[in-house]
Amino acid sequence: MKVLVVNPAEVRQLLLMNECIPIMEQALMNLGRGEGINPLRPVMFLPEKVGALGMMPAYLGEPPAMGAKIVSVMPKNYGTKYDSHQGVVLLFENEHGSLLAMVDASEITAIRTAAVSAVATRLLARPDASDLAIIGSGVQGASHLEAMLLARPIDRIRIWSKTGSNSQLFSEREGAKFTRHIEVMPSVEATVDGADIICTTTMAPQPILMGDWLAPGVHINAVGSSIKSTRELDTAAVVKSRLFVDRRESTLNEAGDFLFPKAEGAINDDHIQGELGEILLGQIEGRKTVEEITLFKSLGLGVEDIASAFHIYEKAQQSGTGTWIDWSS
Repeated sequence: MKVLVVNPAEVRQLLLMNECIPIMEQALMNLGRGEGINPLRPVMFLPEKVGALGMMPAYLGEPPAMGAKIVSVMPKNYGTKYDSHQGVVLLFENEHGSLLAMVDASEITAIRTAAVSAVATRLLARPDASDLAIIGSGVQGASHLEAMLLARPIDRIRIWSKTGSNSQLFSEREGAKFTRHIEVMPSVEATVDGADIICTTTMAPQPILMGDWLAPGVHINAVGSSIKSTRELDTAAVVKSRLFVDRRESTLNEAGDFLFPKAEGAINDDHIQGELGEILLGQIEGRKTVEEITLFKSLGLGVEDIASAFHIYEKAQQSGTGTWIDWSS
């Protein structure tokens, strides 16, 4: 038996953003139909919570695959040569449980997370939304810029990050990549002022986006926080938004952006309007009015990683990309 190994550069070659968006739509719909299994992820925190190791198992009936992402989360890597998220996705076939592939998880995470935000933006942002604000200039900030350009006809782009020099570098690098002017802003408040779409992609442990700053009709993709002890949005921002999620169970157990306002008594479980998969399946309605504020709280799901890895596996076989290693008993 041979197993495929796919490195980061090969993932970027095989998992294109415009291909990943419909793959994420299908994975979310399959999960909504009950054709997938996505248990809560166990997380092992390092001493003093300086980092964590997360494990995300999942199963999909279509495409027929199962597996797990194992990823380290190291917030102190921000600003260094190391990604904050590093790991591997292990892909297995469903019939005999044989290992098919080991795929770099950092690039899958970067691409599929933004692709799901693009799905949310297409479902929830106003059709004419064109003013984009990105908070955070790291990997997710860059991937969300690409995804938002595919989701809506963006005319204006603003960027803010904690380190001003990183914002300037982001503006120059991504501006050249997409032939777009990207404005570097002095504060979060200035960045989101009047924005139609806001993407928060930071490692902030405390709220950096305040409800008082949100314009009517804005759509927010809250991406940066994936654990219950941190949040990017203050309580007011969550309260005044119609909240949609990737998975209810995950949100109720893992999302600090939801759990902090709930603990304060500002909202309850009914504040969750529904899952993206339910909108895609026509089971619930997304945006209802031009003026309402919509919020997608992203946590990331194992089924998204498995669907991405399966797509990579199939394309790698067709193109001869990747390295095959002997895995015989």
